Amino acid sequence: MKKLLILIFTLITVTAFAQDKRKWKQLFNGRNLKGWTVKISGHELNDNFGNTFRVEDGKLVVSYDQYTSFNDQFGHIFYKKPYSYYLLAVEYRFVGKQVDGGPGWAYKNSGIMLHCQPPSTMLKDQDFPISIEDQLLGGDSTGERTTCNLCTPGTNVEMDGKLFTPHCINSNSKTFRNEEWVRAEVLVLGDSVIQQIVNGDTVLVYQKPQIGGGAVNNYDPMMKKDGQLLKSGFISLQSESHPVEFRKVEIIDLEKQYRKKRK
Repeated sequence: MKKLLILIFTLITVTAFAQDKRKWKQLFNGRNLKGWTVKISGHELNDNFGNTFRVEDGKLVVSYDQYTSFNDQFGHIFYKKPYSYYLLAVEYRFVGKQVDGGPGWAYKNSGIMLHCQPPSTMLKDQDFPISIEDQLLGGDSTGERTTCNLCTPGTNVEMDGKLFTPHCINSNSKTFRNEEWVRAEVLVLGDSVIQQIVNGDTVLVYQKPQIGGGAVNNYDPMMKKDGQLLKSGFISLQSESHPVEFRKVEIIDLEKQYRKKRK
C-alpha cells in the first residue's frame, strides 16, 4: 500500500508540474513530415506507400485513398528521437470509411506507440514495432467503446504488482462518437510507470513496461529480449486501415525534472 501511495503521489505531482508549466514542444509542425520516419509493413523504411501519411490543412493525416485493398499493410510514423520521461499529448479524430480489406477489429482504431524499438531495426515485413500501445478507438452513434486502452505488441507490463500478459485491456474512459476530436495524454516515467489520460481524466495506470509476450510478427529476434525493462524508446503513430487525423502532437520532456526529484 505504501508503494502504491508513493506512486500515486508521484503521478499527481509530476503531471501537475508538467501541465502547470505548459512548455509544450510541437513534434508536428503542421506543414510537412520533417522529423518523422515512416515504416509500413511490406515496404522498406521511409517508403510512404500510397502517401499514407501526409499533411492536409495543417493536420497530420492517415489516408488510404490510394489503396485498392489494405492487405495487412500496417504502418507507423516515428518521431526522430527517443524519449524516456515525458508527458505526450495528441488530439485526434476518426473520419471517413475504413479501407477495403481492413480487419474488423481495426475499425476506428489507431494508436500512440510508446517506448518503440528504433524504426531502422524493423524488418521489411514486420507488422508492429515492439512497443507499448496507447490504443485509440472511436465509437459510433450507439454502443460503448472505450479509448486509450492498453495493447502490448511484443511487450508486457505490471498491474497491481503482478505481471500482466494479455495483449489488451480496456480503460475506463467514456465513448467518443463519430468525428469528435479527443485529447489523449500519456505520462511516461521511464521503466517505472505509465499513466493514460483522456480529456483530463486518468483512465489507466500500469507499471514496469518490458519486452515479452506476442502479437508482433516477422521481427528480428535480436530485438526481442524478453524480460528487459523498457526505459526509453521512440514514439510513433499508427495506420491500421481507418482514416484518422491528428491536429496536434506535442510533448513536455521531463527527463531533467524527474531525475532531479529522485535525488
